[in-house]
Amino acid sequence: MNEETRYEAVRGRDARFDGEFFFAVSTTGIYCRPSCPAVTPKRANVRFYASAAAAQGAGFRACRRCRPDAAPGSAEWNVRADLVGRAMRLIGDGVVDREGVGGLAARLGYSSRQVHRQLTEELGAGPVALARAQRAHTARVLLQTTMLPVTELAFAAGFASVRQFNDTIREIYASTPTGLRGSARPAPAGRVRNTGQDERDHPAPAGVPLRLAYRGPYAAREIFDFLQRRAIAGIEDILGPTGARTYRRTLRLPYGTAVAEVDEHGAGRGRARNATATAAARGETADGGWLECRLHLTDLRDLATAVARLRRLFDLDADPYAVAERLGADPWLSPLVAARPGLRSPGAADSDELAVRAVLGQQVTVAAGRRLAGVLVAAYGKPLSAPDGALTHVFPEPGVLADAPLTELGMPDARRRALRTVSGALADGRVALDPGVDRDATEQALLALTGIGPWTARYMRMRALGDPDVFLPGDAGVRHGLAAIGATAEAAEGWRPWRSYALHHLWNAATPATPVMTTAATTKKMEKSG
Repeated sequence: MNEETRYEAVRGRDARFDGEFFFAVSTTGIYCRPSCPAVTPKRANVRFYASAAAAQGAGFRACRRCRPDAAPGSAEWNVRADLVGRAMRLIGDGVVDREGVGGLAARLGYSSRQVHRQLTEELGAGPVALARAQRAHTARVLLQTTMLPVTELAFAAGFASVRQFNDTIREIYASTPTGLRGSARPAPAGRVRNTGQDERDHPAPAGVPLRLAYRGPYAAREIFDFLQRRAIAGIEDILGPTGARTYRRTLRLPYGTAVAEVDEHGAGRGRARNATATAAARGETADGGWLECRLHLTDLRDLATAVARLRRLFDLDADPYAVAERLGADPWLSPLVAARPGLRSPGAADSDELAVRAVLGQQVTVAAGRRLAGVLVAAYGKPLSAPDGALTHVFPEPGVLADAPLTELGMPDARRRALRTVSGALADGRVALDPGVDRDATEQALLALTGIGPWTARYMRMRALGDPDVFLPGDAGVRHGLAAIGATAEAAEGWRPWRSYALHHLWNAATPATPVMTTAATTKKMEKSG
């Protein structure tokens, strides 16, 4: 896009571009998301920025009407495999706050100077400024959803000092922390004010309440179906009937643990009148919306990281318009795309956990893999300090599984060895599955491990690494889906760079029942014997 087409998006209040770019108004000193409902400023007074941090660095304050800091993330960072894309995924996961710029650079394999130069050239802000913008948003959420004392809240949001915290809030929001907290007046009972798509702006008695924003239509039913079929006893639970489900799970985070709750029924609430009756019934909207979430954290410093991981799990930063444009033009896929607008490709809340689950899923159905994972959690998972309903554990750490006998699983010796091998590689760092790794290099490292073949490595690449362009031609569900629409695997070349989404369309087309992850015959040919 050039500046003129960006301005047209602003004039049209086009929510498709929220998070893709930001605009600032020189006469007011504020910056906004493209869909801001305020009066459109004159073109001569508008400046465009690639990131909220760049707008803040230029001296602009966040708009209080559209809350640009709460916009969905750019889908570009999920697609791109270059330094900038990898860096943005790691910054979103909180690496700069925990390890500094040096730690970010080390993970990327570049010098700190190279990382700073690349980010500044492309986004108008370096890693410190980008992380600062994220901390500021976390602070605002905590100010407006909890009653934590300001001193505790500053450190929970990742600031090094209360003075730094106060200065940042004044600079970005033109308010004191107390004033920002006071601006979030409680909504009427049972209602939530939409003051920003990534948060609920009134205190709640249990957990930190959030709104997890997304753009475009969102096929909530399908993603909750996907997660429900794979829910592991002890770490995941699904409550409620279809259309009003709550997905609950435990999270292992850098500073502690958490229980996350995400609601299906709230998808798109507040904008349903802009959608068709069918879309509203399916929890979708034309212009985007949010999933309501509650996070129960043992350490509030984990808030930003927990949000980032939930966003990856629910694929909330996807660009459904770009996906539909490519896949909807394909003669075989177009009916599937029309039938399920906004279908997502779920990622993983814990990449190491996903790797173990992928190995457990070799040669068995989804239901069998789920049962094995439940046995693994009960035997080797770390118990929560107190059970939370059906949630009792966090998933076992790789280091625990690397030396475990695994006899409880009743699997063949070769698969137990493969599970220990993968766990050992994750534990000692030979393989890393963090958001910023080089996807090609990581796939090759996985394939070098005994017991890991193309299906398993690519499944990990799709979900643990969030790659939107993975295809599994040997998967039984994919083969059945291709047969159902009369296509062959060769057609997938025309579905780049969104083959992961095509794969989910095929899984849904294959059968209304649970798809088989892979058949024994196919896997024996694909995976290395142990």
